[in-house]
Amino acid sequence: MINKFLFKHIDNSALVVFRIIFGLLCFLESVGAIFTGWIKRTLIEPEFTFTFIGFEWLQPLPGNWMYVYYAVMGGFGILIMLGYRYRISAFMFFIMWCGVYFMQKTSYNNHYYLLVLLSGIMVILPAHKYASLDVKRHPKLKSISMPAWCKWIFVIQLLILYTYASKAKLYPDWLDLTMPTLLMKGKINYPIIGEFLQNSAMPYLVGYGGILFDGLIIPLLLIKATRKYAFFASIFFHLFNSIVFQVGVFPYLSLAFSLFFFNPETIKNIFLKRKEYYNKAEVIIPNYKPVLLTLGSIYFIIQIILPIRHHFIQDNVLWTEEGHRLSWRMMLRSKSGQTNYRVVNIKTKKSSIVNMSEFLTKKQTRLASSKPDIIWQFSRHLKNVYKEKGEDIQVFVDAKVSVNGRPYKRLIDPKVDIANAKWNYFTHNNWILPSK
Repeated sequence: MINKFLFKHIDNSALVVFRIIFGLLCFLESVGAIFTGWIKRTLIEPEFTFTFIGFEWLQPLPGNWMYVYYAVMGGFGILIMLGYRYRISAFMFFIMWCGVYFMQKTSYNNHYYLLVLLSGIMVILPAHKYASLDVKRHPKLKSISMPAWCKWIFVIQLLILYTYASKAKLYPDWLDLTMPTLLMKGKINYPIIGEFLQNSAMPYLVGYGGILFDGLIIPLLLIKATRKYAFFASIFFHLFNSIVFQVGVFPYLSLAFSLFFFNPETIKNIFLKRKEYYNKAEVIIPNYKPVLLTLGSIYFIIQIILPIRHHFIQDNVLWTEEGHRLSWRMMLRSKSGQTNYRVVNIKTKKSSIVNMSEFLTKKQTRLASSKPDIIWQFSRHLKNVYKEKGEDIQVFVDAKVSVNGRPYKRLIDPKVDIANAKWNYFTHNNWILPSK
């Protein structure tokens, strides 16, 4: 049964077309970061970046070299699209994207994380065996089929993503439309559509429509009778997200996944009319089967465990942020903070309040006022800055935070020296005060 499910050969038109679209979107994501000013705002202007904890050694290139970095990365996207030295190009894009992903989390997005996973997956897939420059250079590479696991790896990944995205919305502030209403209010200044988004029906569409779409889209795409309707719903949903929430290439990447749900012959007839259609359905057991099953099982077990880890950490993830990232928790909360950092010289006991604008951009300041891991990292940064001046300091943080418009409550224990506190990666940090 498992052999037929994973190793039966099917037509590879969907994967070939997806490779072309994926490479193009990788290029657009890279060059878009250059021309929209994202690189300047996020990686060049800041005095330092908030990396993922443990990746402090991973820093932006000096001067304007990050523009070159992104241009090269975009070039690898084009090479993926063209299928030129595909494995190397896909691997290099994966490495470079991982670099910028772990290098900063000021602009964290779930689609950045998804692109990490997908670019890694694409390295191992035989996506270059048709309509590629590699095939033109080496005709023996040409193939019109692929093992079925090349399709199911995407389907299972999407099922995990959307299921957890739907589940995460099943909490009071989403169900009573507090959070969807806040999301729409934040768009009131949009030209043309800003006023329309304030319609009283919009929070219902965003709130309950989001739950239903995320929870049902993959099963409905898998069922032939509902596939067409699910696809049109997907077009509306993702274009709405693209226009209203401006989440980069993610909506278009999500639409591209639809290729794997339709009949391969339909995909071939639309996009690859000259291609021969494969319909033999052979089951070919490769030598790498044990490795594939082992690594695939480990990968998907991790994907299933990561989004539920916050249930095993004390307190509410909306408050502590512990277990929030890598969990498909999308646009679930709005946080604001009123935060002061007090620096105390250990020898002289002289204290002073830190002017955050001297060290951080406006966006970094907002994060360093409400997110515990960023608060910890900024406190450590202050300790290092003062150490270079010959001072040994303590950092005490008075942070009052509001979640989803609720009254402000103290987030950090003001008696704890955060600069010298330890960060617990897998358990609760006790210097984060309880939410209740």
